[in-house]
Amino acid sequence: MVEEEPNLVTSSKSQHVTVDGYPFSIEIYRLEDETEWSLEVVDFENSSHVWDDLFTSDKDARNAAITELERKGALAFMRPDNVIPFKN
Repeated sequence: MVEEEPNLVTSSKSQHVTVDGYPFSIEIYRLEDETEWSLEVVDFENSSHVWDDLFTSDKDARNAAITELERKGALAFMRPDNVIPFKN
């Protein structure tokens, strides 16, 4: 018997934002059988920045992304040699 993989649930809190003139996509998702949310921010060059920590709500995840984008600025997310430790 083959077990099916759980579906991926994308939050309605996922959104596109512009910071310092650069577009970013805030992606918030979870597996259908999980309760905590994952957070990923993708820049215009499709570089992905994924938080290690999970969030208890999709709203908390969105707020964390917006806070970090505003605090660190767009360029901090776009430098390929930059590793930013994200904590919730």
